[in-house]
Amino acid sequence: MIFRPARREDVPAVVALLADDVLGRTRETAKIETYLAAFDAMAREGANHLIVGEHDGAVAACYQITFISGLSLSAARRAQIEGVRIAAGQRGKGAGAALIADAESRARAAGCTLLQLTSNATRDSARRFYEAQGFAASHVGFKKSLL
Repeated sequence: MIFRPARREDVPAVVALLADDVLGRTRETAKIETYLAAFDAMAREGANHLIVGEHDGAVAACYQITFISGLSLSAARRAQIEGVRIAAGQRGKGAGAALIADAESRARAAGCTLLQLTSNATRDSARRFYEAQGFAASHVGFKKSLL
């Protein structure tokens, strides 16, 4: 799998990946124009990147990585990864580990000393996967809808 920055024309394939699970089926229901506008906004932000993994010329994986400067942890720069998805046909073949390695490499290149993510508490297999990749479930996360 080859990882690269996403292009605007990749957005429909990424949305399909995001929607291809039990949680995504109910969450990813917006019109494609909404996702394209979000992609454009991410591109303008500069520190917010959508990365895709290609296999045999098709988008088969994706993740979003955002670089965050801050004062805590001795002014640590951190990378937040979200929207991690692997196409069903690529699961169990090392694509997830390759995706995490790619994210870690990009984070290090951006001067980050911490790579962080959140995963839905119902995703038990994802938790086991992330722990196998060296992540520690060190915090309790909170979210508040603003809708």
